Amino acid sequence: MRSPMSKTKRLCFMAVLTAIALTLYVIEAQLPPPIPIPGVKYGLSNIITLSAMLLLGRREAGAILLARILLGTMFTGGAAALMYSLAGGALAYAVMCVMTAVLDEKLLWVVGALGGVAHNAGQLIVCVLIVKTPGVFAYAPVLAVSGIVCGVFTGIAARQLFRALRKYKS
Repeated sequence: MRSPMSKTKRLCFMAVLTAIALTLYVIEAQLPPPIPIPGVKYGLSNIITLSAMLLLGRREAGAILLARILLGTMFTGGAAALMYSLAGGALAYAVMCVMTAVLDEKLLWVVGALGGVAHNAGQLIVCVLIVKTPGVFAYAPVLAVSGIVCGVFTGIAARQLFRALRKYKS
């Protein structure tokens, strides 16, 4: 059971997590991709989304995710980046919500991997709708593997962050 937190402290904690997620997002935008294939990213800001889901709840994690996407695309991209981020973020968020409800904290690496795959799937769907070429689904296997690898890292990092922060949450 989650310990009670005052509304003010909760809002401040959400603001700090949003700032951290935004910082990770902007830093990641400056890093070279792990492999030179369009759409492959590390997903570092999802560490915060997943941790927030466990620490604060799904609704609060969704608010942090949305704020990070809106602010992040203002700093690093345009309308296309916003569409890709919203689609990938929404699908990953939905999958992570379901999976955190059924899997134990020890399996956050699985939640992260599934979230990474879902994020890439959402971005592929948007890409197909924009370029009107289903051939981009040829990227799906590579993006699935990268989503799994980066998602496992995200889940492991989120578990460590969750363990470190839960003692400060009350």
